[in-house]
Amino acid sequence: MKKEMLLEDKKMLEVENLKKYYAVNLGGILFKNTVFVKAVDDVSFHISARETVGLVGESGCGKTTLGRTVLRLVEPTDGHIFFKGSDLISADDSEMQKFRRNMQIVFQDPISSLNPRMKVEDIIGEPLLIHKISKGDEIKNKVGDLLTLVGLNKDHMKRYPHEFSGGQKQRISIARALISNPEFLVLDEPTSALDVSVQAQVLNLLRSLQDELGLTYLFISHNLNVVQYMSNRIMVMYLGKIVESGKSENIFNPDLPHHPYTLGLATANPIPDPDHKRKRVTLKGEVPSPINPPSGCRFHPRCPFAQDSCGDEEPSLKAIDMDHLIACEWAHYR
Repeated sequence: MKKEMLLEDKKMLEVENLKKYYAVNLGGILFKNTVFVKAVDDVSFHISARETVGLVGESGCGKTTLGRTVLRLVEPTDGHIFFKGSDLISADDSEMQKFRRNMQIVFQDPISSLNPRMKVEDIIGEPLLIHKISKGDEIKNKVGDLLTLVGLNKDHMKRYPHEFSGGQKQRISIARALISNPEFLVLDEPTSALDVSVQAQVLNLLRSLQDELGLTYLFISHNLNVVQYMSNRIMVMYLGKIVESGKSENIFNPDLPHHPYTLGLATANPIPDPDHKRKRVTLKGEVPSPINPPSGCRFHPRCPFAQDSCGDEEPSLKAIDMDHLIACEWAHYR
């Protein structure tokens, strides 16, 4: 199984103190009132070769921004990104084009991510032209082989996106991401727009492709069951910060300490067992604005276990054990 596979020690991606702030002008007659949305705020992590790291959190917590920033599809405000030891931040446009052959993304919505005016052959084959990998009949042959690999027919290359179902569109998106033979993929909620039965097919496809091609994934999703199925390690994100990180089996182990936010997400996750009983952790209120996050622990206004001191100092990620980090004093001492 994926969680038992032997991962290479080599780090594929290293992210250090990454920040992405968006300037927002609130207006003003005499002076501009500019504030910053802290979409990603001082995030550090790594992904080993052939590993899948899951990223979970509520809408608006910064998951998609983080995924796009590590690919430099969104330019970071500060921090460092190393891909196989090379610094992406200092790379110029020509150098980044070389890196992009090895770093690709599968977007959440397969409908809007495919050009409706282009045939499948042109959609999938376009990266080969951009990166000057192949041309002519060689492109057609590679596209046909890749369509077969993702579970479609070679005849599909002459059709347009609107002629396919949602699951087939996502398979085309996966084929487009794989055509340049990358090593690292950001999967930005690749199954959330699909029916449940189709989700399972696409997830199994992604796992088989990873085993066959030796791929490394950053897997972004709201669905905890999906993340558990796909991931070796999981990061829990809240309001631009990583609040918990660890092996998949540790994150879903109810006997281990967890961040209160992780407990809230886990107990809100439906389990198809009417006899299953568990203590529910209810999260209060709404997610605060990233323009003006709370002082101290950003989660403390919604935390059912918050103490007076939680609003004074922002907690750092500390190890429960070697592979399990939590940014919460209550979790460490409970």
